[in-house]
Amino acid sequence: MWLKNLNKTERSTMTGCFLGWTLDALDVQIFSFVIPTLLLTWHISTSQAGLLGTVTLLLSAIGGWISGFAADRFGRVRVLQITICWYALFTFLSGFTQNYEQLFICRALQGLGFGGEWATGAVLIGEVVRKQYRGRAVGLVQSGWAVGWGLAALLFGLFFTFMPEEIAWRALFWIGLAPALLVFWVRRHVPESHLYLAQERSGAEKAGMGGLLAIFRAEYLLTTLRVSALATGSIGGSYTFLIWLPTYLKTTRGLSVIGTTGYTFVMISGAFVGFVLGAYLADLIGRKKTFFVSAVSAAILLALYMLVPFGNGTMLFLGFPLGLSAFMMFSPMGPYMTELFPTRIRATGQGFCYNFGRGIGALFPALVGRLTAEVGLGHAIAIFGVGAYAVMILAILTLPETMGRSLPEDQDADVATSHNDAKSGFTV
Repeated sequence: MWLKNLNKTERSTMTGCFLGWTLDALDVQIFSFVIPTLLLTWHISTSQAGLLGTVTLLLSAIGGWISGFAADRFGRVRVLQITICWYALFTFLSGFTQNYEQLFICRALQGLGFGGEWATGAVLIGEVVRKQYRGRAVGLVQSGWAVGWGLAALLFGLFFTFMPEEIAWRALFWIGLAPALLVFWVRRHVPESHLYLAQERSGAEKAGMGGLLAIFRAEYLLTTLRVSALATGSIGGSYTFLIWLPTYLKTTRGLSVIGTTGYTFVMISGAFVGFVLGAYLADLIGRKKTFFVSAVSAAILLALYMLVPFGNGTMLFLGFPLGLSAFMMFSPMGPYMTELFPTRIRATGQGFCYNFGRGIGALFPALVGRLTAEVGLGHAIAIFGVGAYAVMILAILTLPETMGRSLPEDQDADVATSHNDAKSGFTV
């Protein structure tokens, strides 16, 4: 199996990033399970609930951009640790909030770290793992999102079954402090990217604050815009039902807490398989074809799930392929962006493009909340979800294939690090 061919550095980096994405998803998805309780106990509207989801994602766009720039300037691992601690702290503090305004502030601040964690982690693993395994490695690590989502669903079922509802939702947020413990493991076991260290040793001048805008220079502008559109479509499509799915199942479909958890787990299982399948397909048929198959099938299945009046049994079955299709597209995302930008602005580029998609996609939950009053929750989700996937498909058609592409400066970095890598058995 290809995992056996990885060296110690590659495996430890994969493990650290996998755990980071798992706990990242746990913290973010907790909120989707809390929404129904907040609607009842705080008497907030669906528009306000959607805005709570949106502000996290909007701030994640800014956080990802800034963190990406910081990772290019100060190192990937150092910034990764800071972002993990940041989002864990503000998820934890969300459990102590007493009103909508306080929760809004905590969710906004949590988003800054949430966006930065993906940007730095994706660049780190994309640079560390050799090119023949890059798609599978980053894609497999991305499956940690499904694991974290599953943990959130499991904890939701346990807490709301055995605790009073007014305590259960707070306890879910308190669990969000757990990711901070990961920082101690990362500090001990995850080394800095060899490409970043090679650039440090070469004495290359680090970008000043103007480096934030480097991705908008003429030679990178078109790539930045098209990749941002790709991210907007994929993330916007998934967020339309990620944030609202538990509410849809509980209010529109009339399912209990246990029923909602069960249906969500079926979709999560599909998402996990989708992440792994997408990881292999990215290295087998290419990044673009994997994106295209995923986007088209997700659009069709989401429309069926939300618009056709199936029975609950069919809905349960349909959740698996929907989860698979909607999340398969995220496996090639990290390696694809890594292969499109040079080392000196790679984290800045990935941080901006992916989190720009998060920022625009962040508007979708709020817009779904507003449209629900007019067309119903299921129709609102379908409208924005299918529209987002259409944007993604258009972006795919304009972008190049990068499968098998060496990273810019790879050969120079190999020469600069050959002596140290030989000692550790590392080869690219």
